[in-house]
Amino acid sequence: MSTAPSQPQPKIGPNDILRFLLELFAFVSLGIWGFLAFPLPWPGILVGLGAPALAILAWALFLSPKAVFQIDVFGQALVEIVIFTCAAIGWWMLGQPVVAVVFAVVAAISGLIHGRRRLAD
Repeated sequence: MSTAPSQPQPKIGPNDILRFLLELFAFVSLGIWGFLAFPLPWPGILVGLGAPALAILAWALFLSPKAVFQIDVFGQALVEIVIFTCAAIGWWMLGQPVVAVVFAVVAAISGLIHGRRRLAD
C-alpha cells in the first residue's frame, strides 16, 4: 500500500482566527449599515444586501486562499483596508463611534501582524 506525499497543512494561528472573525464582522456590519442607514424598503434592502455581497465578492476575488486574481501583498492589503474601513465608517454613521474605533484598531493591528508575517515568508 503506497501513500501519496501529503501536502503540508498551513499553520492556523490565533491571528488567523481573529482575521476570520473580523471578515465576518465586516460583512455583517455592512449589511446592518445598509438596512439601518437607508429608508426601507428601497434603497435599504438593496444596500443592505448589496454592500456585503460586494465585499464578499471582492474578498473572494482577491483575498481568499483560492483567490481568482493573484495580487501582491500590498494590493491585498489595500482591498482589505477598503473593506474594513467601509465597515468602520458604517458603524460611525450609525452613531456607534466606539464600535467603529475598536473594530478599526483591532483590524489594523491584525492586518499589520498578518502583513509582517507574509512579507517575512
